[in-house]
Amino acid sequence: MSNFFGLLTPEKDPVPLKSIEVQLEVKDHVATVVSTLNYENKEDKPLEAVFVFPLPGDAAVCHFSAQIGQTHIVAEVKEKQQALEEYDDALSSGQQAFLLEESDQSPDIFSLSVGSLPPGESASIRLEYVTELAVQADDGLRFCLPAVLNPRYQPRGSEGPSVQVTSVPASLVPYSLSFSARVSSPRPISKVESNCSLEPLQYLNADQTQATVKLAAGHKFDRDVELLIYYKDAHQPTAVVEAGQASAKPGTLMGDPVVMVSLYPEFPESVTSKLTSCGEFVFLLDRSGSMDLPMYCGSNQSRIASARDTLLLLLKSLPMGCYFNIYSFGDSYEHVFPKSVKYGQKNLKRALKKVEEMSADLGGTEILESLQHIYRQPCIPKNPRQLFIFTDGEVCNIKTILDEVKKNSEFHRCFTFGIGEGASSELIYGMAREGGGHAQFIIENERMQPKVMQSLRFAMQPLVADISLSWDLPEGLSATVLSPPLKALFQGQRSVIHAQLTGECPEASDACLTVSFAVGGHPCQNQLRFTLRPAEVTASDASADQKGEVPLTCFTIHRLVARSLIRSMDRELLESREAEGIKKVVEMSVQSGVSSIFTAFLVVYKSNGKPVQGPAIYMENPTGMPVLRGGLLDLMFDDSWGETNIFTRIWSSVRKRTSASKHGKSLKKKLFPGRSEPRTPARDPLLELVSLQDACGCWRLDPSLAAALGKNTEELKTTKPALAKKKVWATILALIWLHAFQVEAKNEWELLAQKAALRLKAKKAVCVRECVEAGNVLLGCNVQTEALGL
Repeated sequence: MSNFFGLLTPEKDPVPLKSIEVQLEVKDHVATVVSTLNYENKEDKPLEAVFVFPLPGDAAVCHFSAQIGQTHIVAEVKEKQQALEEYDDALSSGQQAFLLEESDQSPDIFSLSVGSLPPGESASIRLEYVTELAVQADDGLRFCLPAVLNPRYQPRGSEGPSVQVTSVPASLVPYSLSFSARVSSPRPISKVESNCSLEPLQYLNADQTQATVKLAAGHKFDRDVELLIYYKDAHQPTAVVEAGQASAKPGTLMGDPVVMVSLYPEFPESVTSKLTSCGEFVFLLDRSGSMDLPMYCGSNQSRIASARDTLLLLLKSLPMGCYFNIYSFGDSYEHVFPKSVKYGQKNLKRALKKVEEMSADLGGTEILESLQHIYRQPCIPKNPRQLFIFTDGEVCNIKTILDEVKKNSEFHRCFTFGIGEGASSELIYGMAREGGGHAQFIIENERMQPKVMQSLRFAMQPLVADISLSWDLPEGLSATVLSPPLKALFQGQRSVIHAQLTGECPEASDACLTVSFAVGGHPCQNQLRFTLRPAEVTASDASADQKGEVPLTCFTIHRLVARSLIRSMDRELLESREAEGIKKVVEMSVQSGVSSIFTAFLVVYKSNGKPVQGPAIYMENPTGMPVLRGGLLDLMFDDSWGETNIFTRIWSSVRKRTSASKHGKSLKKKLFPGRSEPRTPARDPLLELVSLQDACGCWRLDPSLAAALGKNTEELKTTKPALAKKKVWATILALIWLHAFQVEAKNEWELLAQKAALRLKAKKAVCVRECVEAGNVLLGCNVQTEALGL
């Protein structure tokens, strides 16, 4: 068996990509990313290379250029077929050419073709994209620079080839990454965190509204780079007006001003103080083979194990009176109950037993069939359906899945969780977007539980209905909303509105946006007044605009809007192929400079008129995938497989082996020969206590509770106040322990603690204060009765 690693030529030599430089500029919630890829051909023949890489699913790629020696060439956006033909013609005539195109199958995957790079010559490729940053559970803004492109699962019966990429081990990624970020906001920047080592944050002004940060030296691009940015007073609504492009025609998207409004809806306290006790909560868990991988490199816990722990917290936190069910999927799908059942101790106990038995043993990733089955189940009157989906998100049929969620969006809200590096952002964000819910990603050493519990809080908020917008603008000015209609609003969660402003826009004037809606039967209104004065642009950007050039750091909101409009049309036109629609998309893509699946960026360089001599060597340079190591990587480079870059064959083999061994044990031994099973980590003390809670919210006075509290049964019995009932005493002890020793994890257990307190109040428990005092003495702490919600 061959043991060559890394990104290789057919002769097993290293790839020519030497380094990647990334500059990030964050303005409030919008990020502009400039990446420079430096190539060098050390072969003795001309080189053609293809670099396949992921980008955020909502990224608007808006600039592509090449630096060859002292010559800088900016790419043109062209209709894709025309660009492909011109690229081939250029190579055939001995010219150098560079082509950047978006995958038809998944818009978060791009390929960069570097054509006819002469021997000994270097080239720098520069691409730019803009994206909006998602708000996380702790109010941090998440930026992710994807390094991992996992093989995308091709469902049975799907047409077209799967996305084909090659893997390298993380430690041997042959190129380095330099990364720097500049952050600015109207609000002070409190901190910036990362899963990678950073140099200290450098503030650029006294009020700390501008700062820079860099990756520590020597970083290998062997994992996703995640940046979490925290602002003070993050929940302040804002509106940013961006002037139109002077060189564009008024009345067009690029020629008119646009406004981006960030709202943080506020609900009446009478509504927010009571979380709903009704609802149908459906949990859909990925049990494909990849879920058996570690949560992150060096972790003792697999993705499936973390998902099981999270389901435990979710199930214990559900309110009495609701309905629930659990589905899981792989090559096929399974359910715990034939249909959703009433939440109670008997059904909860059965569900938890099934969850404990779940493993990553169902083969592939056929999520569509399980979704269709769930949607076929009739909704329960007065119990809105809330769907929670957990997946590592490596599929090819993303469009079909998103269409299915969108078709059923009227009947449910969809909350999604992308697990591990390589999860498709287009799939995870897309399902939440189409389903009117919220998306979260869990990578590196992050705990899944706090993010999931935030989404459960959103799901338990009352449904918001009858959302409408009204604009108060100066006479002669009108607003056209270009962002998708608001399907959901959540208390304290950012919602974004983009609108085009048409007509005379007096900069000295103010405007007002009113959002009207009904929540829990209560009519509500939120208003935001803002100035129409456009955000300032730099002198260089203004100069470039006057010359008809598109500046690199300007028109970010215009491009985000263009990307949103293009994306929605792309999905529809992929199937219909309607000529007029495609023409419209191509025109918008060319005018805005934003990529589409129907266009491509093209650079042609004639090398001073001299053709490049000799036949070109072809090689593929897909991005590294640290999640695939050991036996599977060995299989990739086994000579018996023939072409080593065809993942379809590997996954076909994996599926056959999984089918032959239902529980996947023999498969794991074949893929990871000589590797022992990962040791099972000790149960988390918090989860141990939570697992003992009954559905109603109470705990029982038994040896298991004593052990979880670090005591023995006799100690619990002898210190119980004489008039207190056993369940009341046990429940108060559990609540004291949570408040005293698990304060940092409060967002994980807060809902189930509230349920326990409400249960004690409903039963009018006696001796509560006596129990709290005795419990504090027993556990050696000092928690007040009021802090327990009693």
